[in-house]
Amino acid sequence: MLILQRKAGESLWIGDQISVSVLSVEDGKVRLAIDAPKEVPILRNELRIAMEANRDAAQESASPLALLEVLQSAIPPSEK
Repeated sequence: MLILQRKAGESLWIGDQISVSVLSVEDGKVRLAIDAPKEVPILRNELRIAMEANRDAAQESASPLALLEVLQSAIPPSEK
């Protein structure tokens, strides 16, 4: 992992096609501008984690009847 310090207005290059510029640093938040080819996906880490969790959940095998039983068991008897 490479760790760099940049001030507002400074930038860095990743390869020959991706530029990352620091727009501002305020109240502990950094605003970045990323210039990259359209075919390069740029995702926030929390979105990538959610995508992986969804992918993992989709790969789990459970029958619809088993899922229905789990849902029905979660309903309190007074509401059935």
